[in-house]
Amino acid sequence: MAYIDYYNILGVSKNASADDIKKAYRQKARKLHPDLNPNDKEAHRKFQQLNEANEVLSDPEKRAKYDKYGENWKHGEEYEKAQQQYQQQQHQWGGQQGEQTFYTEGDFSDTDFSEFFHSMFGGGFTQRETRRTNRKYKGGDYQAELRLSLRQAMYTHQQTLNLDGKNIRITIPAGVTDGQKIKLAGYGQPGVNGGPNGDLYITFVIEDDPEFKRLGNDLYTSVHVGLYTAVLGGEMTVNTLDGQVKMKVKPGTQPEAKVRLKGKGFPVYKKDDQFGDLIVTMKVEVPKNLSSKEQELFVELSKLNQR
Repeated sequence: MAYIDYYNILGVSKNASADDIKKAYRQKARKLHPDLNPNDKEAHRKFQQLNEANEVLSDPEKRAKYDKYGENWKHGEEYEKAQQQYQQQQHQWGGQQGEQTFYTEGDFSDTDFSEFFHSMFGGGFTQRETRRTNRKYKGGDYQAELRLSLRQAMYTHQQTLNLDGKNIRITIPAGVTDGQKIKLAGYGQPGVNGGPNGDLYITFVIEDDPEFKRLGNDLYTSVHVGLYTAVLGGEMTVNTLDGQVKMKVKPGTQPEAKVRLKGKGFPVYKKDDQFGDLIVTMKVEVPKNLSSKEQELFVELSKLNQR
């Protein structure tokens, strides 16, 4: 069983901090992401190894087990228990006369044990411990990131992921949030000794939008309103994520005033026909390069206002 050095895969030292590991993972993930290397099988393989290394080293408990047991960190404690039981049996039975000995140094060959099991505890175990090495174990999980634009996250749609050369088509529900994680059961590493496959966990990364900001299920945007419309009131067209709508402007609208458009925000995750609101901030524009006539009228208005 080949040993995989997760620290080497991430390019960090064994003393690396959690921030160092996170930074290293993001840098390498950007370069190896399948979307940027669609036909590069080697890049795909390295990307999966990178996700595996990040899954282990970014979790303090898993990292501690890995530091102790190496690549087989998931099963290390099982092996240690087997060794402890063996030692107890030797203490109880090894020196008693007239009883059959269950173990001798030459009873088993090196091939009777997994390489990791043998390297951890040396040769020779009872038949009971030998059977333990045949226990079924679930395969390791894969971790992946899927980047979506805000507009993509607004609609239920399908995307195809490439995992170890296999295309996996998934349906992404409308309304997923930044950092949200979903599980695809059975799409992880193969199980050990016929055990079930691990799972694939996909974390969504929602990119910032230049026009809209999302807070919960509400969207925020701003529009420029002419001075005359702000003073006299009127109607204007406003962009939403799925088209344009008409919005009324009340007379005397003040700068930075906010208007809430009900149901024009983001869809609620897995809630059909439920949406947040769109909050529009008014950016009142003061006209420039006034004509002589306009200047005269503003002077008149100023005088009227002083009375």
